[in-house]
Amino acid sequence: MNLTLFNRMPFFDELTRTRDDMDRAMERMLGRALSTMAATNGGTTRTEGWIPPIDVSETDDEIVVRTEVPGIPVRDLEISITGTSLSISGRKEEKEEVDEENFYRCERRFGAFRRVIDLPDSIDPDRVNAESENGVVTVHVAKKPGQRGKRIEVKAEAKPAGRRVPVPG
Repeated sequence: MNLTLFNRMPFFDELTRTRDDMDRAMERMLGRALSTMAATNGGTTRTEGWIPPIDVSETDDEIVVRTEVPGIPVRDLEISITGTSLSISGRKEEKEEVDEENFYRCERRFGAFRRVIDLPDSIDPDRVNAESENGVVTVHVAKKPGQRGKRIEVKAEAKPAGRRVPVPG
């Protein structure tokens, strides 16, 4: 499996925001129970109450996965790798709200989440580490020694000088 280079484009950001707005509208209309129905998101299946966003990038030596999980203590996160599938799961606890409050808007998500990211066959599942800083968890998955990326230079084809062919007259 090769990772495809993805440059962020405003168009896709707008689509993501629109999808998130639709998810929130469905949740308000149908309630939290129905909002946890499976939905496909970036090649992973959603069956939980919310999905933390992820970025997956690749260097010559490793695959890097970053996910935003603000408000979740590290002790409440579980990261595992099975074969070439990286799993990140956890739970964001909802603080008890005051019943007298009348919400004008309620967008924060709570509950369990699980993301499963398929990685290339070139990874070394025995060389994985993760760190958390300011609500962003970064997972580094090393590539196998013989599987590291290599840049290939593309040479321009030398064109032969043009020849004139006489046209019979």
